[in-house]
Amino acid sequence: MPQIPEPRTLRELRASGHIHRTVKAEIRENLLARLKAGEPRFPGIVGFDDTVLPHLERALLAGHDLVLLGERGQGKTRLIRTVAGLLDEWTPVVEGCEINDHPYEPSCVRCRRLAEKTGEDLPVFWRHRDERYGEKLATPDTSVGDLIGDVDPIKIAEGRTLGDPETVHYGLVPRSNRGVFSVNELPDLAERIQVSLLNVLEERDIQVRGYNLRLPLDILLIASANPEDYTNRGRIITPLKDRFGAEIRTHYPPSVEAELELIRQEAALGQVGADLPDHLIEVIARFTRLVRESTAVDSRSGVSARFSIAAAETAAASAVRRAALTGEERVVARVADLPGIVHTLRGKVEFEVSEEGRETEVLAHLLRRAVAETFRGTLGGTDLTGLLERFSEGGQVESGILVPATDLLREIGPVPGLAKIMSGLGIDDESPEHAAAALEFALEGLYLLRRLSKDEVNGTTVYRT
Repeated sequence: MPQIPEPRTLRELRASGHIHRTVKAEIRENLLARLKAGEPRFPGIVGFDDTVLPHLERALLAGHDLVLLGERGQGKTRLIRTVAGLLDEWTPVVEGCEINDHPYEPSCVRCRRLAEKTGEDLPVFWRHRDERYGEKLATPDTSVGDLIGDVDPIKIAEGRTLGDPETVHYGLVPRSNRGVFSVNELPDLAERIQVSLLNVLEERDIQVRGYNLRLPLDILLIASANPEDYTNRGRIITPLKDRFGAEIRTHYPPSVEAELELIRQEAALGQVGADLPDHLIEVIARFTRLVRESTAVDSRSGVSARFSIAAAETAAASAVRRAALTGEERVVARVADLPGIVHTLRGKVEFEVSEEGRETEVLAHLLRRAVAETFRGTLGGTDLTGLLERFSEGGQVESGILVPATDLLREIGPVPGLAKIMSGLGIDDESPEHAAAALEFALEGLYLLRRLSKDEVNGTTVYRT
């Protein structure tokens, strides 16, 4: 952990020269510092640099609470969580305070009483910015007590009177005081519960039952919403929408390059334990984009970025399974590992009603298109005569999901120009497993361009003239 600041009392804090700033002022000044220094503002966010992030930065500089609006799997929650990284690394709070009161301005009853009793010896505790982020998934059973607070019967049972403000149990919003709070899928929150957030966004205080609590909350509130939920299943009530300073639309990665970067960043290939060559990652990226653009897929539902991430991990897992069954030394995914993702990921896609029963067929067709597009982009200009000569006299090559790399290479035999094929695919590892992955991709590309034929029987693939 980083070094915790030294001041432990209010007196020491004043002597250190600490200046109290609001949460929005902290974020504004830290964001401006990063902008001027050219440092990353939202690490790990891919594809939003020229579209979403400028709008988000303007909203934060203006001190606005905001709503991120976009289809599922567009990185809304990830983006919200990175905003907390713009807070100061450490901030002082009154030690033991449930709502993180600043020692200079204690607001809850407990801290005011403690400040009167201890004076300049008021104990100070330091919170790291990772502890200043709160989040709630808005579900229909969420209550006002969950968000704002309620009377704590345990405190009353301990002997306190019902009118004592210290009998209040604070909810998630006041407990995120002096930090960032996120409400995910806000339209799913019942309308009567959304009303409880009106004061938080405008008057910056909370109301709990019959208590006259005037707690000035210092908080940045960010919500996320799905457009389908925004207009159909649920809605954000008009007074609440009016209180948000900005509404920002998110989107899926705008290019194949952004999709590739996202897969490489998010897929847990190291944990799976397989090497997924770049040309297969590109196939998966193109496949995801083709599924999103397909007229057979319900565009209102969208195709999550988790689709491509899961596809990459599934292909890698298929290679791990082959290595375990066949004893391959290196675990490298091949084209033969791709068809399995169609069956695994079918449930992640919402199809149009007219395509019922054809889901697997549609996805398999789009996967073949993705392989063909990637082949044209990587090996389209490469001389594959040496590989085609292997079939010139009626020869054939047997491959498949359980065919080891050494067996595949033995069947193909020496291939003139193999180095150019591997170079075209960006493979600089000369292991048999990588060579087999390059040659199998070339064979599949030649088949899709109708230069070879292919038969599939019981998991075995046979390429021939």
